[in-house]
Amino acid sequence: MDQPARRVLIVEDDEELAALISDYLSDNGLQVSVVSDGANAERAMDEFAPDLIILDQMLPNKDGLQICRELRPNFGGPIVFLTARSGWVDEVVGLEIGADDYLGKPVEPRLLLARVRTLLRRTEAPPVTPEPSRHRLQIDERQRSAKLGGRVLELTDAEFDLLAYFHAHAGQPLSRTELAKEVCGQEYDPLDRTIDVRVARVRAKLGDDPKHPRWIKSIRGVGYLFLEPERD
Repeated sequence: MDQPARRVLIVEDDEELAALISDYLSDNGLQVSVVSDGANAERAMDEFAPDLIILDQMLPNKDGLQICRELRPNFGGPIVFLTARSGWVDEVVGLEIGADDYLGKPVEPRLLLARVRTLLRRTEAPPVTPEPSRHRLQIDERQRSAKLGGRVLELTDAEFDLLAYFHAHAGQPLSRTELAKEVCGQEYDPLDRTIDVRVARVRAKLGDDPKHPRWIKSIRGVGYLFLEPERD
């Protein structure tokens, strides 16, 4: 059975560029939705449920950096920035707040498509198999490695530390304050989204859906709950 087309949300106020990108991605098998106003990005994400977001940095009402900060805690998929700016500072800031890639305008559609496909492949969930162990998560503290259903998860050191802590405290609500102290070794700053960004990235690598979580559940006003692992 054919897999459903992956969904791409384009947030871009340049109508000509948005139409060019949308048509090119659609012609290459992707399902695309476009919004032109930054203030509508969050609603569009909820309604369209994209797998990847292409985000212009300069938008009316809300700039791309602000949108990225707001969306990243609850969106584990890739975010690609488009910008007409040439300064490296903007690129660094974008990557630090959760962007996965950064392309300057004018963007070559073929290059954008290649980047989009690469990022989407990284977030593909492992194939569904009939074996009962397909959901088994294995954490090896000594080797600092993690496997899901026998598939090695490509984790950064920071992501492994968070996942290992979650796994060791499965079934226990964990506050951002605790995670910041125990995992990051620092005091929690409500303005710092490091924990939320890291959780979003771990979710993506687990193939977890924030709206229907199997692994990491958000608890409003508390933090996160790592669900009890299934027994083989």
